[in-house]
Amino acid sequence: MSERRPGPTLVLGLGNPIMGDDGFGLAVLERLLADWILPAGVEAVDGGIWGMKLLPQIEQSDRLLLLDAVNAGLAAGTPVVLERAELPRYFALKLSPHQIDLREVLALAELRGTLPRDLVAIGAQPERLELATELSAPLAARVGEIAALAAARLERWGHRCRRIAGAVPA
Repeated sequence: MSERRPGPTLVLGLGNPIMGDDGFGLAVLERLLADWILPAGVEAVDGGIWGMKLLPQIEQSDRLLLLDAVNAGLAAGTPVVLERAELPRYFALKLSPHQIDLREVLALAELRGTLPRDLVAIGAQPERLELATELSAPLAARVGEIAALAAARLERWGHRCRRIAGAVPA
């Protein structure tokens, strides 16, 4: 495969907002954008449940930060950070109801040699994944904290994120 040019850092909020805690990644993305000024070179996208339609954006990115409800079998609301090597791309662990599509996208990008070199999923353990338009209390309480973790990861990757004046610290 040819050498890749550096691309943007992609922040993908994932989930389905009408499936209770599955909408957590989208709530975190919304909070990140409301509380932080992201610099040029960072692209924030509502990935929803788009699956394979996300492949071009993922392949064009140099770094990928996934925001999602992460089913790791922990207590509801527990923060979860999965680094690239820990992410299940081959059906080893189901992260959330829409995850099968995302696993396939990541596996395909890896097979094609276009999976971003830096990849992390940041989220929290869901309490309930059922028809509902609101997050459970344990996840609602973690939205700001996980948004701050996402901003910290972007900083670690060299992107200067500034908290918006008046934004409540997590």
